[in-house]
Amino acid sequence: MRAFHPLACAAALLVLGGCSTPPPSTPSPSAPWRGSTAPQLSDEQAHDIAIHALGLVGTPYRYGGNTPDSGFDCSGLIGYVYRHRVGSAPPRTVAQLSGWGQQIANGELRSGDMVVFGTGRTPSHAGIYVGEGRFVHAPSSGGTVRLDHLQSRYWARQNASFRRL
Repeated sequence: MRAFHPLACAAALLVLGGCSTPPPSTPSPSAPWRGSTAPQLSDEQAHDIAIHALGLVGTPYRYGGNTPDSGFDCSGLIGYVYRHRVGSAPPRTVAQLSGWGQQIANGELRSGDMVVFGTGRTPSHAGIYVGEGRFVHAPSSGGTVRLDHLQSRYWARQNASFRRL
């Protein structure tokens, strides 16, 4: 068995830590979203969400960012895509996103669903499922919005849950 290198562990924490808390000027509620429920999306809207998210791959990461011009953090990316494709703004923090919409099983995933990660009680990262086991997300400082596979070595260990919005 390999020993973990301290820098590799620190890098992994930065990936998840990038979206774990809102920017300083944003309130930091940790309770799940208690506002209005998510809209019921048609298959066409769900497909449009996935296509729009894929089109943002390569956009720079920015903590608290929520536009292509300023960059995105993970919840900012989700908010931007949903506002522009559905006309409804989801909650801003990952903790709130984890309670938005309807929880679904892994076997029920469709494009446009949300993926929420967290190894403890508090979710730490989120992305948009785009099909074929892949999701789009804004992973960390210094990175860009990218496409990753749910079953990759790293993400398969991150306790994913799925929400239908």
